[in-house]
Amino acid sequence: MPNKVLFIIGARRVGKTELLKKYIAEIPRNDYIFLRGDDYNDVLLLRERSVTNYKQLLGKCKLLIIDEAQEIPEIGKKLKLIVDAIPGVKVIVTGSSAFSLSGDVGEPLVGRKNTLFLYPLAQMEFSKEETFKETKEKLEQRLILGSYPELEQYELFTDKATYLKEILNAYLLKDILAFEGVKKSEKILDLLRLIAFQVGSEVSIQELSNQLGIAKNTVERYLDLLTKVFVIFKVRGFSRNLRKEITKNSKWYFYDNGIRNIIINNLNPIALRNDIGALWENYLLSERIKYQSYNRLLVSNYFWRTYDQQEIDWIEDRDGMLHAYEIKWNPKQKAKIPVAWKKAYKNATFSVLNREHYLDFIGG
Repeated sequence: MPNKVLFIIGARRVGKTELLKKYIAEIPRNDYIFLRGDDYNDVLLLRERSVTNYKQLLGKCKLLIIDEAQEIPEIGKKLKLIVDAIPGVKVIVTGSSAFSLSGDVGEPLVGRKNTLFLYPLAQMEFSKEETFKETKEKLEQRLILGSYPELEQYELFTDKATYLKEILNAYLLKDILAFEGVKKSEKILDLLRLIAFQVGSEVSIQELSNQLGIAKNTVERYLDLLTKVFVIFKVRGFSRNLRKEITKNSKWYFYDNGIRNIIINNLNPIALRNDIGALWENYLLSERIKYQSYNRLLVSNYFWRTYDQQEIDWIEDRDGMLHAYEIKWNPKQKAKIPVAWKKAYKNATFSVLNREHYLDFIGG
């Protein structure tokens, strides 16, 4: 869209640069300007914040593309000047999750930007390239190793495991450490391990605080940062003021199963694990988040539980309707609509997701 900035934002190593390369491969070279935020010479071209400088840089081009834009000082103010002062210009910017941490970027561009969140590869993307049989055969691999794009380049399991360790150690927390003044990553990694072992369960912030030996507000801050850098996401409890409904605690999930598993140092096959329920739930819900985002669905997500232990794994409030989903790994395991839910929300739909019936749910 002219005189708007399209932000493509996501965790490091999810393929933002590759997406740009594929896009510009179909555009005549003289029709765009491509800059890299990690190239010193490119950064110099944007240093002088003036209309004259930016008009001279663009010339007759109406498309400016900046990769790794979080590396450029005052990039928000510079982009604002470009889209405000140069008629018809289009700007596409990629950046790591640092954009989500830096208020200096978003504030100048209020009303002037659109944002596309990019995640590890989604099943809806894999399904364009593979058969139904291949999807079924690769399910266990995705439950264990996740879906980071570069994993597809490695044949050996050991190489895939090494790559996941590299992401964890070199990339995952880089933006938090750089932009938020967190001096050491040990406590954040300890927090992630606790969250990893509680996937699918309600998490008490106070209990996390006690276990980590840090203040409750520090735990809340770390969780907020981990959300902004696309490591984990939060799901709140649903309630419409039914007295028995619980909403105090939240559930936390990882955007990628591989990251969750490498954090707890467990890449064992399903046959040797006792957490298949958590793996399956995390996989389905992270894939559902991708599906909702890429299809621009207007939806609010929740779980539901009552004090007498009636519960539903996933609730979607969309299109004026409530849609409830119970998640089971074993197709033979039955699930019934909880009595309290059925009585309170008579018009809601209810579905069971198991490994035989799940692909429609995640766009596969």
